[in-house]
Amino acid sequence: MIEVKNLFKKYGDGSAEAAVLKNISFKINKGEFVSVVGPSGSGKSTLMNILGALDAPSGGQYFLDNQDISQLPEEDLAEIRKHKIGFVFQSFNLLPRTTVFRNVMLPLIYSDARVEERDEKTKQALAAVGLEEDRWFHLSNELSGGQMQRVAIARALVNNPAIILADEPTGNLDTKTGELAIGTLQKLHKQGHTIVLITHDLGIASRAERIISIKDGEIESDRKKSV
Repeated sequence: MIEVKNLFKKYGDGSAEAAVLKNISFKINKGEFVSVVGPSGSGKSTLMNILGALDAPSGGQYFLDNQDISQLPEEDLAEIRKHKIGFVFQSFNLLPRTTVFRNVMLPLIYSDARVEERDEKTKQALAAVGLEEDRWFHLSNELSGGQMQRVAIARALVNNPAIILADEPTGNLDTKTGELAIGTLQKLHKQGHTIVLITHDLGIASRAERIISIKDGEIESDRKKSV
């Protein structure tokens, strides 16, 4: 599913050069729920951008579904983001004056799916995250933070991507609401979805089945939770 080999990322040149990622290697199998945890400045955000095909490494390889996408041009990366990666962001990134249903459907509007297929997939995604049906046609800015994050998760899910990439998904939520968001991701994992969770919070990271810890641009540990 995912394999990175000797991944390296630097910024600047000469005396101003700074290595943000150094020789990162790991595999993530289909259906795994993996958290990448580290403090600010550890390199986890840079790694997230590479895994999300938002940035390219300076060296090394990144395989997604057995395709090396490390040095693809931007137009190819855009297609990969559209079809293979579902993003969940800390700030939700919903359109505020647009209904929940329309927000979730948006990724499908840019696909070749028929109108009937778009409707059905949107309903399935909203049902999968447990959002009450009476909320589907509310505007997104009429929802609570927890409901908005579940809508964002449904939008990430609607295209049936290869991976769901969640970047600090509880960062703007209180503890109780954050639990609901993480519980939704755990539920999707049990249904067979591959999830990569980026966080600075060890408590949130521990909800995944495997934890990759990053410090100073290097993997400090990579461990599966004991059952």
